[in-house]
Amino acid sequence: MNSKKRFFFYAVLSFFCTLMVDARSITIQQKIDWPQFMSNQDMIWEVLPEYWHESAYLGNGRLGLMIYKEPEKNYIRLETSNCDVHDHREKRDVFGIPRLLTGHFALHPKGKIISGKMRLDLWNAEATTDIITTKGSIHLKAFVHANDMIIVIKATTEGEEKDFQWEWIAAEGNSPRYLFFKNQGKMDKIPQDYPLNPVAEISQENGIHLSTQKLLAGGETVVGWQENKAEKGERILWVNLTHTYPQTNAGETCMKEIKKAKRQGFKKLQSTHRQWWNAYYPASFITLPEIQKENFYWIQMYKLASATRGDRALIDNTGPWLTETPWPNAWWNLNVQLTYWALNASDHLDLAASLENALYNHTDELRLNVPAAYRSNSLGIGVASNLECMSTEIGIPGKGKAQVGLLPWACHNLWLIYRHKMDDNVLRDQLFPLLKGAINYYLHFLEKGEDGKLHLPATYSPEYDIVEDCNFDLALLRWGCQTLLESTKRLNLQEPLIETWQNVLDNLVSYPMDENGLLIGKDMPYAFSHRHYSHLLAIYPLYLLNTEQPGAVDTIEKSLAFWQSKPKALQGYSCTGASSISSAIGKGNDALSYLNKLFGKFLSPTTMYKEAGPVIETPLSGAQCIHDMLIQSWGGKIRIFPAVPDAWKDVAYSGLRTEGAFKVSASRKQGKTEFIHIKSLAGEPCVVMTDISDPVFTGKRDFAIKSSDNGTYQIDLKKGEEIIIYPKDASPDFSISPISHMSQNYFGKKAR
Repeated sequence: MNSKKRFFFYAVLSFFCTLMVDARSITIQQKIDWPQFMSNQDMIWEVLPEYWHESAYLGNGRLGLMIYKEPEKNYIRLETSNCDVHDHREKRDVFGIPRLLTGHFALHPKGKIISGKMRLDLWNAEATTDIITTKGSIHLKAFVHANDMIIVIKATTEGEEKDFQWEWIAAEGNSPRYLFFKNQGKMDKIPQDYPLNPVAEISQENGIHLSTQKLLAGGETVVGWQENKAEKGERILWVNLTHTYPQTNAGETCMKEIKKAKRQGFKKLQSTHRQWWNAYYPASFITLPEIQKENFYWIQMYKLASATRGDRALIDNTGPWLTETPWPNAWWNLNVQLTYWALNASDHLDLAASLENALYNHTDELRLNVPAAYRSNSLGIGVASNLECMSTEIGIPGKGKAQVGLLPWACHNLWLIYRHKMDDNVLRDQLFPLLKGAINYYLHFLEKGEDGKLHLPATYSPEYDIVEDCNFDLALLRWGCQTLLESTKRLNLQEPLIETWQNVLDNLVSYPMDENGLLIGKDMPYAFSHRHYSHLLAIYPLYLLNTEQPGAVDTIEKSLAFWQSKPKALQGYSCTGASSISSAIGKGNDALSYLNKLFGKFLSPTTMYKEAGPVIETPLSGAQCIHDMLIQSWGGKIRIFPAVPDAWKDVAYSGLRTEGAFKVSASRKQGKTEFIHIKSLAGEPCVVMTDISDPVFTGKRDFAIKSSDNGTYQIDLKKGEEIIIYPKDASPDFSISPISHMSQNYFGKKAR
């Protein structure tokens, strides 16, 4: 053996010895008492709530229920909602096709309400309410059945409260935006030609009470209820809400659902309801050293499963908890996108199917949203749509307030869902043609400038101004072309637009910048406070500017700092956006600091959120902030604990899902990573970044490991295989268990 070969041989031998590949089987144990753990996350009210933003809330992706005491009244309000309930007028705007309120039940006690308490049991998705009056007490247990379209409320009483009364109060069947402005006295904001829907009619049939709301544009909503008295003085109220359009047979369906529920009975319905919820949570697990953040995270997981299911409603601005609001629809300039992020890493992609269905099943409407001259090959979506159809027109670049990037941004959400599942059939048949149509609309308007670069005419940067070479659109166009090219390679497609997309990438103008970082667009600095981070989309969530590019971190830091330096208009999602951007560059302390700003000023006692009106997307994006601190997988690399704050010495998670369809578990104690477990679900390339300086890799076979700088390792993990990584000379117990907390149940409403 000559000297060169000998050197190579010993170098390779040293390389593999250093990496310590150990072919043996180690099992990761989950030591989680799920009912007990989840009980620590419950929301507890020591006093009765009195408003939407502090009430107990329940839902099943279609039906919703909120429970609170009516302010300055002597009754408990049980607000109902159904995400299917929409108006259907010809004018496709927030007055013409909004969601509509249904109404509420008023529980009138015999005595005067003195006090009360509540608990929302997250593990079982049930709310208990205890009401103390001058005549006795009333104890409620309520749930919105996980599968069936039925709301169940069981009451037991003490003293004279056995004779409390239920009253149905139908809501006004007009746009919540109309109601919002009317009650504020802002009639100038309501169209003068807005005709009102008729008042709901109350009737009774075969012992079932019906509230029927006819609509001028056709269709109807029926709320049905029936009460029966059970053993031991219990009273059970069965409620269904059904909407039909253009048919007017909602009453028939409503009565069938109530009769079916009664045949099953309370115990059986409660059992099947609990089975669904008890199977939902263990898909993944996170425990944090801060009880506030841990409780917050699990409440968001509860909220997501209450707000949607794969075959049910798209999550709009309020989910199944509609109230008077200026935003009674789905908003596509940020709200929908933020809402869905956390479903990926938490491995609840079955719920994310509601977003996929909303877009993949409505491409005909997306085509009609673009002006007629461009419909042959283009798709788009405007700012607001309802949940049944995606009809909402977009403008023309260079002609007014054209928001072009909303569908491409929604496609990025779809891309993340695909990347976490790796289902190439979805990519080929659904995502690729949808993204192609969205990017095609941009291509009609690109112009070659005197500098030889491709430029965009004026478009609207949400929610800032109209500007040429808008950074919001440049980022989405660049990401779209990159993704289309990547998809053609993966699917081996002979696509005629390949050369066009590559030309865009080669010649598209650079992001407009100045000494403070990214501008809004050409010659338009960030001059006044701006809650939206639309001009920073290239940083997050697109990661087009990232830590692996020379000089990019400086640009990111300057852009973030300058955006946050003008605080006047910043809102809750400005905090979550800044947190995730900080995590993207590995600054965990800053990420936690920004996330902390969400709590208090912006977050309600139940983690609900409101600005001018109620919205739910911001807290849901807060759950993604926590994911971004604990795990990231952009750019084909799994980053373990990439931005953990110094204060979080102990952290653990199990079953988090990454791009490339990997399931990852990891534990960190006393500020050091104990172990990592990775399972490949799709056989994609496995590249891991970890702070373990001298790792051991172990599994059921000898894996080929390639290392590079910054603690990066490529592992030849095949589909279905698992690997464990831990420090050399360490002896972890290879278990995942909750962190013990001195206190618990941070959220709810505390007695003063």
